[in-house]
Amino acid sequence: MTIKEFSIEYDAVNSRNMFTNGDTINGRIIVAVSKETKIQALTFIAKGKARVCWSEHYGQYHHHVYRSSEKYYEVQHHILREGRQDGTEVIGKGRHVFPFSFTIPDRKIPSTFTGSIGRIVHKLKAELKQSMKLTKRAKQHFTFISKADMDTPGLMDPQYGRKDKSVKVFGSGNVSLDVHTKQMGYIQGEAMQVTLEVSNRSSRSVKPKFVLYEKRSFLAQGRRRVHTNTILKDKIKDIASSDKETVTKVISIPRELPPSILNCAIIKLEYRLKVYLDIKCVTDPEIKLPIVVLPVSEGPAVKQPPPSAGFGFQTFGNPNPAPWGMPPPQQVAPNPMDLPPPYGAAAAYPSLNDYGRYENTF
Repeated sequence: MTIKEFSIEYDAVNSRNMFTNGDTINGRIIVAVSKETKIQALTFIAKGKARVCWSEHYGQYHHHVYRSSEKYYEVQHHILREGRQDGTEVIGKGRHVFPFSFTIPDRKIPSTFTGSIGRIVHKLKAELKQSMKLTKRAKQHFTFISKADMDTPGLMDPQYGRKDKSVKVFGSGNVSLDVHTKQMGYIQGEAMQVTLEVSNRSSRSVKPKFVLYEKRSFLAQGRRRVHTNTILKDKIKDIASSDKETVTKVISIPRELPPSILNCAIIKLEYRLKVYLDIKCVTDPEIKLPIVVLPVSEGPAVKQPPPSAGFGFQTFGNPNPAPWGMPPPQQVAPNPMDLPPPYGAAAAYPSLNDYGRYENTF
């Protein structure tokens, strides 16, 4: 084989090896040959795109595949092309390094994301063409985190919900639940203060509980598929019959939690805080408030907090989740990979709406 090595690599710009809008990626394409070799073209390509694909079965013999895709940018630089009259360039025996530089567009582009039936990828590619031979390709994915969109409607507005419930089975009376938060947007690691006002005018005791969960939505051809996953949950002491209490709970947004993805038409990553009253033998009254998670390095309108503990919360799901965005410092990206780097929790999530029709699961 004449070509002994064909690869692409890039330089990290920070210890987390992440990039954002407007960053410049510098790197190099490496070509090592065992003898003097003719090359028709050597091309650098940068691409950002999203893709969704899943199938649904109808009976024993019928199924339909739903697909959708979006492209956010594609840039090509011709590094070697038509160097001679015959349309080829000759490189000598040995190892050759061809540098490149690419600036990520400074506009609204969704962050890197990997899910079970959809993903958003940002990658660098190199293509080497030779006469009468198959095109050689090398690629390298990089992690892109979009800048916080501080123009999101209601991002810094207080959130409020109220629910009333009558108790008729094995008891009597009614209960009411009011929930307040100071805002909708929080950066990774920030403390969220939740205030509950519970009025228990029933003959039963009630137990307030909290759940922070994520919702992943995939859309294609007029269909939607939804996966949900619990991130945190906790509870506080029972509130006795004929009692009224106001309770403040502090919840830490996990620092490793991926930022919300709201700027992609076919993939969405959203968060909700669910607060409910656990009442035996009664449908639990519950309130769901939207939470927008912002990247820790962004959000100029939000004061960045110091790292905070879990405030007594337990994490659920994967007991050993892969750390998001915290690889060891490095100067050069790892060798080319077939899959993008991990983003968020594991790809397999429990599905509450496996075929994702248009029910309101929030």
